[in-house]
Amino acid sequence: MFKTVKRGITKVKEDIQVIYDKDPAANNLLEVILCYPGLHAIIAYRLAHKLYKWHIPLIPRMISYITRIITGIEIHPAARIGRRFFIDHGEGVVIGETTEIGDDVLLYQQVTLGGTGKEHGKRHPTLGNGVIVGAGAKVLGNITLGNHVRVGAGSVVVDDVPEYATVVGIPGKIVKMKFRDENGTLMHNRIPDPMQCELNRLKYEVQDLKEKIDKIDN
Repeated sequence: MFKTVKRGITKVKEDIQVIYDKDPAANNLLEVILCYPGLHAIIAYRLAHKLYKWHIPLIPRMISYITRIITGIEIHPAARIGRRFFIDHGEGVVIGETTEIGDDVLLYQQVTLGGTGKEHGKRHPTLGNGVIVGAGAKVLGNITLGNHVRVGAGSVVVDDVPEYATVVGIPGKIVKMKFRDENGTLMHNRIPDPMQCELNRLKYEVQDLKEKIDKIDN
């Protein structure tokens, strides 16, 4: 029991430290403890998850439900979440029952890690280490996002994504591979628009065809 409590305290310390590491608005310890719903949600989840693993009925879901009312974040107690997990802002985040999340993962507000129907078994996403999911993005179904994947804001991802890729759009399309920036964050203002890239490609093709047609006419 003592070792379990000690591990729990260590994880909470890591959860607090990661807020300082990833959120420039974090000013002091008291503010982080009292004013960060993502921290409240992950602490409540860790308690509910422990009770769930002990096969205690109802109480884990009640903890999850009450936490959702208070924080706006819904995490199923059966989900598996690694260390140093951070939900920035947090309102509207949903994490489904069979979701698996690695270490050092960052989610922004309105993210859904959900299923695609009423199927049983593994029906929610698996996120590798160091994944960042932008605001409003939806990652749906039994798919895998590899280590250090970046998902742009508002994207809908329904297929596997290889590690170090950046994916944006509806449905999500890979726009960069092996992409790493200076500080390991998601640079929302530097993500290319896949639709604009495709339109530019078509534009150049049309121009090329026009030039060939003009040569034939002349």
